[in-house]
Amino acid sequence: MATLSSAKTLGGVGSILLLLGAAPSVGFALAIAGFVMVLVAVKYISDLLTDKSIFNNMLIAVILGIIGVATAGLLVVGSVLRFIGLGYTNFGPGSVSTAIPTDVVGLLVALVLGLIVAWVFLLVSSVFLRRSFTTIANRLGVGMFSTAGLLFLIGAALAIIIIGFALIFVAEILMIVAFFSLPDQVPGMQTPAPMPSG
Repeated sequence: MATLSSAKTLGGVGSILLLLGAAPSVGFALAIAGFVMVLVAVKYISDLLTDKSIFNNMLIAVILGIIGVATAGLLVVGSVLRFIGLGYTNFGPGSVSTAIPTDVVGLLVALVLGLIVAWVFLLVSSVFLRRSFTTIANRLGVGMFSTAGLLFLIGAALAIIIIGFALIFVAEILMIVAFFSLPDQVPGMQTPAPMPSG
């Protein structure tokens, strides 16, 4: 059964795993486990508050983020493989030229395009994440969710100039604090009375 206490634990631990996603070799697996745990925690909160928009906004945010990364990755990897396949990685004495091959320009364009696609998806994803977190903050009185959501949005907007990644890192730390700051039960919800014995 979904409880706010279990959402606190799942969300807090999941957020920590997301933060460890940058760790070499095991980072990817930790990030996936963290995403799943945070999603389950938000689902619990959404169910307890009987507000489907909380989970729906978070789910859209995650899906858009995955699509953005996958699309950008395919663009970049596809262009690099095409470039390598055309033989422009041979920098021997016979390949010296002052002209820039068209395919080098194509590779650079694809790299820039991939980064722009990832940035746009990240930005739109953070809008939905902020909506989810703002609703949680308002309904449960944990303002840290609202702050984390705002920092995710600003960080995503500024990610194009690198500084945004520092803000996203701070937002992830605030997300950990926000989940662990959740109350053990929904404010105003009565705890069930114990069954009489005998």
